[in-house]
This record gives sequence, structure tokens and C-alpha cells, in this order.
Amino acid sequence: MRRTRGVFGTLLAGSLAVGALAGVPAQAAATTTTQLSVSASDDAYTSSARKGLTTGSETKLVAGTVSGDRKVSYLKFTTGKAATGAKLALTLDGTPAGSTLTVTRVLTSSWAESTLTSANAPALGTTTVSAKLAAGQREVIFDLGAQIKAAGTYSFAISSSSTTAATRIHSTEHGTAGLRPALRLTVAGAAVPAPATPATPAAGCTTGAKLVPTCGVLWGAAAGGFTSTPRDTALKQWEAATGRTAAIYHTYHKGNELFPTKAEIAMTQDAAKPRTLLLNWKVAYGDTWAGVKAGKQDKRIDRWSAYVKANFTKPFFLALHHEPENDVNTNPESGMTAKDYAGMYRHVIQRLRANGVTNAINVVAYMGNETYLAKSWWPDLYPGDDVVDWIGLDSYLNAEKGYHYGDFNNLLDRGPVAGTNKLGFYGWATTKHAGKPIMVAEWGVYHSLKRTADKGAVFDTVLNQLKARPAVKAMVYFDCPADDTGDRNIAVTSSASALTAFKRIAADPIFNVTLK
Repeated sequence: MRRTRGVFGTLLAGSLAVGALAGVPAQAAATTTTQLSVSASDDAYTSSARKGLTTGSETKLVAGTVSGDRKVSYLKFTTGKAATGAKLALTLDGTPAGSTLTVTRVLTSSWAESTLTSANAPALGTTTVSAKLAAGQREVIFDLGAQIKAAGTYSFAISSSSTTAATRIHSTEHGTAGLRPALRLTVAGAAVPAPATPATPAAGCTTGAKLVPTCGVLWGAAAGGFTSTPRDTALKQWEAATGRTAAIYHTYHKGNELFPTKAEIAMTQDAAKPRTLLLNWKVAYGDTWAGVKAGKQDKRIDRWSAYVKANFTKPFFLALHHEPENDVNTNPESGMTAKDYAGMYRHVIQRLRANGVTNAINVVAYMGNETYLAKSWWPDLYPGDDVVDWIGLDSYLNAEKGYHYGDFNNLLDRGPVAGTNKLGFYGWATTKHAGKPIMVAEWGVYHSLKRTADKGAVFDTVLNQLKARPAVKAMVYFDCPADDTGDRNIAVTSSASALTAFKRIAADPIFNVTLK
């Protein structure tokens, strides 16, 4: 705690909702033709004149040739179901009349919008679909049914015949969801769940691969923050006060510390109160991210690897240097740039894997603060889908009117105050990294120590809004009577009304998930 693209996106009219992740139980079932709108996981355009240009954070895509500079746009979609029909819908923002847009299948989907340039653009296939554009045309739709049949990942390039002006297309980063590129799938004859009301899970929710619940949401906490009370004791007291065992026990470590400690391991061995661990580790403590990436802390990593293999074999969550935004230094010589963080993260995870640490489930935990989301370097923090298992968010709400006052949606949806990225955190995670489960790795509601505000009103917004966010698969409360600056109370016991409201959250069956 510090001070300071889901696979299935928009639901089309007349269709039935399908969750982007497994675990949303059916209220009822119907056999019908279902239409789903899939958001692009990656989109960007390239420039032949500026071969190193990257445009993954732009709110527009561009196609056409102007003054010899040829621009081509690329889109990537991941479909979770076989389709009987598929149409690509693009919203235009300026186009030369009479020009032709052509969609071409790309031979590989191994590119990423953050690194795509004309110098490394993937090769194109020969299958194309074209459409001639009229003056003032605002939308164009391409029938891709012949190319998209099975579930999978598909990439396409958009080019234009124009040599006088470029066609501009709203990208996935555009602030209005309805104007973003969409792949409209038709899924016929499938029994799909009807989501008339937010569902609570049926009995039998368990954790599956990478501790992702088969249904429901994992419940967790870090208690006793910034106090002298031992963390295990504080958690047990918190559980007794709130009425539910924390399936996730959250602790923090740095540098050469060896963990989980004996006390932490003991918390996972209580058969009556099953728990797993969420362990934060600042590997670079006393060094820089670039130093870790360069191998300067490999002995530290290897020593910890040997300790874990000898002492703890259960699956656990591992977050490396949570809330990295607060420590970014844009000076390339600092060793603490956003790209240095991504490189550090990749190096540590890959070395742990090489060392045989197979039970660590990796969480990249962001602050999700709107100021940082607007920074041009923010996308560079992401280490890559191959080394990230869960996407984490550390975010807090104010019970008093003012900064960060609001409901649970406000915690998840904060968007940048400026800049080109227009997506809020939940939208970014479910759009850019579809299929990755989201962990609210730290959350809480606070008020000033100088007065007591009613946290209960905020707590009462959590359940309904959580159940409408199927990608959130774990929530971990950070409880402390005074934060690190000593001016905010984040405890659920700050008032009788706060505790009563929080206990209503804790009692909900959505958190009835059995650890396996």
C-alpha cells in the first residue's frame, strides 16, 4: 500500500451474456443463436517513413499513403468459441472518398502493439477482403466468416489504396467503447448462461490451474499493517472480527529475506482454515531493476529458490515489486525505467523457472492510479503474458468526499487524467490481456484519522459491482488503523456501521471457494 481486452466485450442486442473467464454459473440456459463482440487485444499502425515508430497507445489507426509514407494498421483478436459467422466492424474518423480499404490475414499473431514497427511487421497472407469507401462514411464492416471458424487468435492488416490522404480508424484505446474495433461473432446452437441477475456461485467452487477459481472469488487480507502486531496474529483477529477465513494471506518481503517464514507456512497448514500465500518480494532492494535484469542479484534469486524448494511446495502467489509506478525514474541511466522493471520481472521469473520453482504463481501488481495511467511509459511496465499469470491492482477508496471518493466501480475503473491511453484499469486489463484473471491485490476504504466517516456506504456498493466484473477472481483487503504516513484509517473496524457492512460482504457465497 502506498500513498499516493475481456475476450468477450460488448454484448450485441438480443444476445445472451457470456463471461470472459470461466466461473460465472448459469441462472438458466437457452439454445439460441448468440452474437458476441470481441475487442482487439492489440492494435497499432506502422509507418514506412519512420521504421522505428510504435503506435500501440494511440487512439487511432491509420491506413493509406501520404507523401510516400505508407501506413498499415494491424489488429489482433482472440476468440473463445467456434463461430458460424464473423464480421469486423471499424469506425472511421476521416477517409478519402473512393478509396478502398483492404483487410489481409496476417500469417502470425506473435507481434505485440507495444513493439510493432514497420521494421518488424509480420508477413501478410494472400487472403483479402475489400470495401470501397464513400465520402463521410462512418463505419465499414468486413465479412471474415470464411477466415474465422475455430476458437483461436487471429491477426489482420488494414491497408488503403489512397495515395493522397489516409483513412483514420478509431482504435481500442479510444475513450468511447462503442467506437472501438469489434469482431462480431455468431455462435449458433449453443446452450449459454442467461445472466438476468448477478450470480452467486453454486456449491463446489474450487481453485483450478494457477489458483484461478472455477467459480466465485478468492477472499484474502493483509492485516495489522504498520503496527507491531505479528501479521499472523493480526490476520486471525481480523478473520474473527469479519467472520470469514482469508483464503489468501498477504505478506511482504525484500532483498535477502528467506520466505515464506515458519509462521507464514504454519498459516497454510491449518486444516480448519485453509489459506494460501500472496508474497510480495522486492528483489532489487539495495540495487536497481536494471541491476537485477543484468544478473547482479542472481545469487539472491538462487538462494531463495533453493529455500522455497526445500521448505514450501504448495502453490502460492508471488508479486514482484508491487506498485512499480511509484518508483519509476525516466532517466535512462537510473536503472529504474519502466522497461527496466519489465526486464527485471522477466529475468526473475525465468530464473525461478530454470531453478525449478514451479509452485510460484506470478502476479504483476499495479497501483492503477490515474496519473500514472496517463504516462507514456506506463504500457512499458508490463513484462509479458508469458511471465504473468494474474494482473493485480492495488487501489483504495475514500469514504469522505474528495480525492478517490466513490463506489467500487470507481476503484476498478479509474482512467488516465491525460495522455493517449483512455482505458480505465479494468478495461485495460480485460482488453489488452484478455483471459488473465484480475486480483484486487490490495484494496480498502479509508478516512482521515481526524474524523470518522461512514465506510459502510462504500462497502455496500461492492457486491453487486463485483459480480458484474467476471474477470476479478480474487480480492485482498489491506487493513490498518493508520497508513504509512499516519493520516488514514483503513481498518474495517473503524466504526460499528463499517464493520457491519463489511461483514455483509464477507458473508456472501461468492467467496465460498475451496483451495485445492
